[in-house]
Amino acid sequence: MKNQVLKYFLISLLVIVLDQVVKMVVYYNMDMGTKGQLLIFGTWFKLHYLTNPGMAFGMKLDFEYGKLILTVFRIGAMIAIGYYLYSLITKEANKGLIICIALILGGAIGNLVDSIFYGVWFDNAPFDAPSRWFHGQVIDMFYIDIWEGYLPNWIPLLGGDYMALWPVFNIADAAIFTAICFIIVFQKRYFKKEETETVVNTEIEQTLNE
Repeated sequence: MKNQVLKYFLISLLVIVLDQVVKMVVYYNMDMGTKGQLLIFGTWFKLHYLTNPGMAFGMKLDFEYGKLILTVFRIGAMIAIGYYLYSLITKEANKGLIICIALILGGAIGNLVDSIFYGVWFDNAPFDAPSRWFHGQVIDMFYIDIWEGYLPNWIPLLGGDYMALWPVFNIADAAIFTAICFIIVFQKRYFKKEETETVVNTEIEQTLNE
């Protein structure tokens, strides 16, 4: 069992290391923004160095200690995910599900490292941050330029507005997104064993009570 636990947590560690290595390469070798942009596949997939001060898609808690609260929340979520991963391993849950949770844990820690340390290591905390610690900005680099333009006027509420669909993400984000997609697609297979065990236990209890 010890080897099984180590094996799956090594998946998380691999995500963290790969994520941090890519971020370091981008930080030390690319200019930020359009100036340092590199085209990979035409104009729709690029390497584009930018920083994310808050949550996904640049959202943030817009008050003095909002970033600190977000980082503390991420630490709590990381601990909870780590415990859940360990629980799944010990219960011998579906291997696909365990791998997905390991990817999510690695991705969560990967971005957490940025939030805790990058404000100090790379001095990239926002200028108005109350502290360099716990206020670092996450480094993103993979840019998918899906579409940008003005929405048709017939669309309710948003018609006529300019919109750009261009997610920019990193290895950690990709690991989390991929894992969630697999869980959604294969949820019946991943959770089948747990559901079967619940039914069997219920039937045993009913038999004993008769």
